[in-house]
Amino acid sequence: MMIPTIPTPEEILDKGFSRGKKQADLMRSQKIPKHLKGKRIEERRVVTSCQVIKDKLKSIIDSVPEIESLHPFYQDYIDITVGVDDMKQALGALNWAYGIITQLEKEYGAKIRKNPSERATAIQKQAYGRISSVINKIKKDLDFLDFAKQNLRNMPTIDFDATTIVIAGFPNVGKSTLLRQITGADPQVANYPFTTKGIQIGHTERHWKSIQIIDTPGLLDRPVLEMNDIEMNAIVALEHLADAILFIFDASETCGFHLDNQYNLLKQIEKIFSEVPVFYLFNKMDLVEDRQYLNQYIDDEDKSIFISAIEGEGIDLINKKIDTIKKIDRTIENEDDEYY
Repeated sequence: MMIPTIPTPEEILDKGFSRGKKQADLMRSQKIPKHLKGKRIEERRVVTSCQVIKDKLKSIIDSVPEIESLHPFYQDYIDITVGVDDMKQALGALNWAYGIITQLEKEYGAKIRKNPSERATAIQKQAYGRISSVINKIKKDLDFLDFAKQNLRNMPTIDFDATTIVIAGFPNVGKSTLLRQITGADPQVANYPFTTKGIQIGHTERHWKSIQIIDTPGLLDRPVLEMNDIEMNAIVALEHLADAILFIFDASETCGFHLDNQYNLLKQIEKIFSEVPVFYLFNKMDLVEDRQYLNQYIDDEDKSIFISAIEGEGIDLINKKIDTIKKIDRTIENEDDEYY
């Protein structure tokens, strides 16, 4: 989302009033009857100031795309990162200010024309006071939009036409390593920060099919309602993007989480995303001595692959599974609010 540089109220007013002064100074050099000159100068000053301020507000409003027109992934991303309602409220406040400045432009332009020339300066000052009051009232909204700009400037660029595979699992189970193994020695990987962590996106091509692989932040084994913002962004990626999920178990448990906890997280993800196929990758097998112990966590042998991502073992088997993945048609969004 491209939000422009957001000025402060002082910067908006300074620009408007300085442009108004320039136009007023140009009027002074023109041959105008003395009884009209003062009125024309101050009317031009007020009208120009209002127009410059309105143009600035409109450029901000117009540059922010309508949130409802964005892909659901981006809508949820914005909501989690800065808040959709807060964004709409801030833009609404700028719209309000635009409307009030338009009224003041007409009101004070007419007032200056109707009154004697000697009153023109006093009316102009009154107009400037009202304009300043309106712009200062939207300070918190301008501050919010500046905050939103900083937090959304690295919003990920998603290829919605590519087949998308989301890698999920606990922290430190080998997700990033796997992403690099699948996408090649020099993958196109970019980090998009949410708060303290981010998702990584890698791209590859297999049999003339574009594959987009997303490495989500580590999900923790707890209910969705208890997840923090970083974890919720991972859920958003899964919900709106995944054509398949590669769920990684750390079979060695060296990540610090027991297989019981990892299995519980898997079951939760499968329940939430019941329409998305899930493949089970048991990673770090080079560190596992008792493979029999893993049998209790294998629900479907056909969908289970034993790998060592760091050693590159099992990557060819994963690629064969990737070749079978078909893109999910999401043209009609299923409204499933069960987990909210």
